Amino acid sequence: MTLKLLSSAVFAGFAAGLIAVLLQFWLVTPLLLEGEEYETGAKTHFEGVLVVVEDSEGNIVAPEEEAAEVAEEEENLMARHATTFFMNMVVFSGFGLIMVAGFALAAQFGHQVTFHSGMVWGLAGFIAIQLAPAAGLYPELPGTPADNVVLRQYWWMTTVVTTITGIAFVVFGRGLVYIVIGAALLAAPHIIGAPHLPYYAGVAPPELSALFVSRTLFVMMIAWVVLGGVAGYFWHRQTD
Repeated sequence: MTLKLLSSAVFAGFAAGLIAVLLQFWLVTPLLLEGEEYETGAKTHFEGVLVVVEDSEGNIVAPEEEAAEVAEEEENLMARHATTFFMNMVVFSGFGLIMVAGFALAAQFGHQVTFHSGMVWGLAGFIAIQLAPAAGLYPELPGTPADNVVLRQYWWMTTVVTTITGIAFVVFGRGLVYIVIGAALLAAPHIIGAPHLPYYAGVAPPELSALFVSRTLFVMMIAWVVLGGVAGYFWHRQTD
């Protein structure tokens, strides 16, 4: 059983991590880099007007006091991409272990997991880990002010736990009582509300922030569905 858990998680985590990295490099990283240009002052957005600081050759530059920091960031870009790659592999392998542990628990109650049902598990994981918390604490571009980080982390962890528990009650519970309890758990963190500053602020244009949020969630949804499908496929093969 332990070998089955590990092998399913490793294969699924590698597949999901690779998909996530490729989509992030294509869709998300360019937006992050552009957001950092606004953060450093190389670009300025104010009342719908874009101001770009350029040198004599037409290249975008940051103010003098930030030029060294920008140069260092460009030099470390490859190391940054490599870190993104390995972190995705590690994180999704960890998520894969949690997911196949859920498969094993479901199997004890007679629920069989296959490739297709694994994709549904992956979608549920995306809802619990990414989508539900993003309803209160959405992904943010660099330079976006935010409330106290400890309060935000507590709310995020509480939302993840209650969402996972709520989904389990709704899907596996038998009877109306379980469905009502599950729905209450799903709604509770959002009724309480995530910690936010009493105002909106940010150096990047809101259109860029909105695109960053939508692309980030899209990439994570695809990666989670791949994670669940691959994990379910290998789990089903090893139980035959």
